[in-house]
Amino acid sequence: MKLVVVGGGSAGRTASIEAAQIGENVTLIEMDEIGGKCLNTGCMVICGLNDVARFSKNAQKFNQTGITNVNPKIDFEKVAEGIKNTTAKIRGVISSETRKAGVNIVRGNAKIAEGFVTVDGKDYPYDKLIIATGSHAFIPPLKGVEYAKTYKDILEYKEVPEKMIIVGSGTIATELAGVFSLMGTKVHILCRSTFLKDVDSDIRTYIKEKLLKDVEILENIPVTEIYPDGVLTKSGRFTGEVILAVGMNPNSELAKDLVELGKKGEIVVNKRMETSQKDIYAAGDVVGGIGTTPVARMEGVVAARNACGIAAEVDYSFIPSSISLYYDVSFIKTNEEGINGQIPGSAGPGAFWNVLDRETGFTKAVVDENGEIKGVSSISPSARTVIAYMSKFMRDGYKTYDFDNFIEAHPSTDAVYKLMRFFSKFG
Repeated sequence: MKLVVVGGGSAGRTASIEAAQIGENVTLIEMDEIGGKCLNTGCMVICGLNDVARFSKNAQKFNQTGITNVNPKIDFEKVAEGIKNTTAKIRGVISSETRKAGVNIVRGNAKIAEGFVTVDGKDYPYDKLIIATGSHAFIPPLKGVEYAKTYKDILEYKEVPEKMIIVGSGTIATELAGVFSLMGTKVHILCRSTFLKDVDSDIRTYIKEKLLKDVEILENIPVTEIYPDGVLTKSGRFTGEVILAVGMNPNSELAKDLVELGKKGEIVVNKRMETSQKDIYAAGDVVGGIGTTPVARMEGVVAARNACGIAAEVDYSFIPSSISLYYDVSFIKTNEEGINGQIPGSAGPGAFWNVLDRETGFTKAVVDENGEIKGVSSISPSARTVIAYMSKFMRDGYKTYDFDNFIEAHPSTDAVYKLMRFFSKFG
């Protein structure tokens, strides 16, 4: 069976490796760089910037306590160069990994037709097709929009901007604000509606008051025009570098004549990642939904297995999410009612010196009277890892009393298990 995968990001690369390991003949077509948005312009870039930003923040803190006398000056061009070198090295590793799995990688622009994909004049016939073309930043129809940057352009700066205006209210806007404010930029976030509206209100408050305390966040402030040095709103003019972070659009244009698209341009799929067209599957950002790398990988695996004749369905229950700030902000969304509990974060690696400022993080959980865990949110240096395991526990039906004999690796900044033990007394 010949399988063609279009898109070498998180969903497409995972799908191609899965199918190749099953034993199928797999061709992966990528127009740009293997690794997609996450590696090349998204998650990994934020990781690199955050490491530098946190170092700068910690240096200031140690200076204030008199422990050190270090005043690091950030060379942003060197930061950008280092991030590009690091992502290139990672790209080389995952490209080699993909080829070793038995995948044929083709670089170029794909044109999809029924039964074959054309790349630079050459046809690649398929029995099954997986579309994993990702997404791109939504550009609103504003006058002067050409003066704004998006997340893809961040590494183009020659130095740390003095002022920055971030138009948006979601995760990307929040992470960019966190990075640049820690580096010394005066940041404004202009939200069309509510800042982080899908995040628990207590967690949102902590982010505003502690993690983004030097950022001015203005809600219900739509931008009407963009200038080379700022933006205009109904409340007045703001000056600084302008970043647009107002959402993502699926890259579904090349498939619009083959498969059904939704209202926002997403490829419509079922739980088997099947499209409206027989033998064509889709996965990742191009199908809309939860736009995270782990979800894209899960969808890629499911698409590959079904394309290879192995029945599988996606499971979107208890999906962990994270926002990368000075502390990781991680949560499992829930709209369930129940018993709420919350405690301050624990002192430990990455949080010890913040005890003096009472900024060790925050953890919250929701459980029901039977001990079933309905939702968890955590802000701490270890939150991202902890929430991932909590997602697994919740999927497997663990209850609060299952944490009675939990033993942590001490010292730890994980406060989730403490809450679970507390709740277990009432389960």
